[in-house]
Amino acid sequence: MFALKLIVLIFSISTSIASGTVPTFKLNDGRDMPRFGLGTWLGSMETSGDVKKGEVEDSVKWAIDAGYRHIDTASIYDTEDEVGKAINKKLAEGAVKREDLFVTTKLWNDAHAREAVVPALRKSLETLNLDYVDLYLIHWPIAQYKNGTYYDVDYLETWEGMIEAKKLGLAKSIGVSNFNQQMLERLISKSSIKPAVLQVEINLNLQQPALREYCRQQNIVVTGYTPFGSIFPNKARSDAPPPRVDDPTLVQIANKYNKTVPQIVLRYLVELNVIPIPKTLTKSRVEQNIDIFDFELTQEERDLFKGYDKNYRTIAGKEWIDSPYYPFEKN
Repeated sequence: MFALKLIVLIFSISTSIASGTVPTFKLNDGRDMPRFGLGTWLGSMETSGDVKKGEVEDSVKWAIDAGYRHIDTASIYDTEDEVGKAINKKLAEGAVKREDLFVTTKLWNDAHAREAVVPALRKSLETLNLDYVDLYLIHWPIAQYKNGTYYDVDYLETWEGMIEAKKLGLAKSIGVSNFNQQMLERLISKSSIKPAVLQVEINLNLQQPALREYCRQQNIVVTGYTPFGSIFPNKARSDAPPPRVDDPTLVQIANKYNKTVPQIVLRYLVELNVIPIPKTLTKSRVEQNIDIFDFELTQEERDLFKGYDKNYRTIAGKEWIDSPYYPFEKN
């Protein structure tokens, strides 16, 4: 019986890879989360010049047409309205059902008081024009007013507000973003409900193996933002370590699989059991980014990619370095 189940499991995984469909993770609350998504943060590291009205909406519509079922946004991104418009248009067309989509948004720093969490989520839902989100994340562990001053709210209190949002059905799953391992340990030890997801920066230069291993032990799924890191020369800071997208070894590996360098980078993250959420406003790249489930890297290639880890953060959040809840290294 065991052998038969093993054969069925192997066949299922192989079929998923061969067909190019996106597999899912089972969250610790029992829900399924697609292992690939579209990011919609379009800050200064991503774009040059202003984003035109409707571009994010188009990107989300293209993504849904290309097979994406996981869309990531946040209140601070100022993209919830266009994300919601795109989703609702695709629902109206019958292109997808709401229950087949996994929509994530995030609580901003100015609404960390327990009683502020649910109203903040209701505002996001109104902007998205949705009845619920599939995942609601504490965006940062830092409480800060809009004028930039900090206020004394422990993220443990914020988490109680998140639990209330889940109980009300406004968020099907809840989690955190930009928390370090010590913060996760403290949250888990003090709460009856464990985060289902941790979202942090993961890319070639910042692979965070210890944090990922802790999350694996705790059955917390890891989503990786900024998955391309510094591979694009026009977006890399001068101190960013290699590689770049034109690295000859990476180009050779990409050619071997008939893929692009960004595609093999995304594939590597998937094989680390990280959910990448790349962002782009270009239709061809939207379609290319998700086309990574029909091949597997070799162990030698994975070892090469592992060697690029230099603990280098693209998003360091240094503007919050004087907060007692700053989650990253201060050096």
